[in-house]
Amino acid sequence: MSNDLSVTPAEQVSGPTTSPTSGGAPRPGATSAGVPLRRRAGGRAGKGSRNRPNWGAGIAVTIWLLIVAIPLYVLVTASFQTQAGYAEGGPLSLPTTFTLDNFTNAFDQGFGRYFLNTLVVTVAVVGIVVLLVPPLSYAIVRNRSRATTGIFRMFLLGLAVPASAVIVPIFYVISVVGLYDNLIGVILPTAAFCLPICTIILSGSMRDITNELYEAMALDGASPKRVFLQLVLPLSKGGVATIVVYSALQAWNGFLFPLILTQSESTKVITLGLFNFQTQYGVNIPGLLAAVVMSMIPILLVYLFARRALVQGLMGVGGK
Repeated sequence: MSNDLSVTPAEQVSGPTTSPTSGGAPRPGATSAGVPLRRRAGGRAGKGSRNRPNWGAGIAVTIWLLIVAIPLYVLVTASFQTQAGYAEGGPLSLPTTFTLDNFTNAFDQGFGRYFLNTLVVTVAVVGIVVLLVPPLSYAIVRNRSRATTGIFRMFLLGLAVPASAVIVPIFYVISVVGLYDNLIGVILPTAAFCLPICTIILSGSMRDITNELYEAMALDGASPKRVFLQLVLPLSKGGVATIVVYSALQAWNGFLFPLILTQSESTKVITLGLFNFQTQYGVNIPGLLAAVVMSMIPILLVYLFARRALVQGLMGVGGK
């Protein structure tokens, strides 16, 4: 009797390992501690899989890093070398001498004027886009009339028409109105081709604003203008930042419209001014790359300061 009633120390700690409904039969997969073996094995396997290195992803990231880093390395290092040193060592060689003559020579060849013209075009295009796109997107989102829907479809149709396909009519119109070889003649078509995609982006961002917020503003007696200024614009900062960066990139890097619609040196922009580093005897590659580096800095700063809002705005393009 004493042997039948005895309890082992393991059973005192972990409790019985049999199921009360199975007539004393042990549960499948149970251990002496009452923990299923399957759960233990799964836990160990999951931990091991998390600690296992992903060699494929690492190799892919390394290749992508080299694809991005090598051109940047060539761009920056070559801009500080002399033309003879660059020709002797090659683009991938480590620079032996550093010079700032490439940057000063770029300004001597008119880079400052090209930079100023490009800045004027960019600021004007961004101003037109920011002035027109937010109220237009607000009307598209809040107004369901046929006229508004037709206007929105017309903007969508503008995405299917490339600038190169209509450059001849644009050249004719700009010449007739007297804006040829004028920065305004570059600003207007550049802004016009930015409007469709910017309207789609900002409309998608505004669709994320719930109807409850509009109803709350209406109960407070807010006018449509107040709703737009105090509700829609503050909650659409990501979309506004997105269209600002996009339109700035399009204006800053524009080449076709300045090439066709301008002629004199006083109206050239950076993309056209870079041709000055190419002569009939060759190309001053270090000088050209120095000008490219200086042309990249402003738009790179705009992207760095607005990158978070840019990502948030692009996430809302699809709308609800």
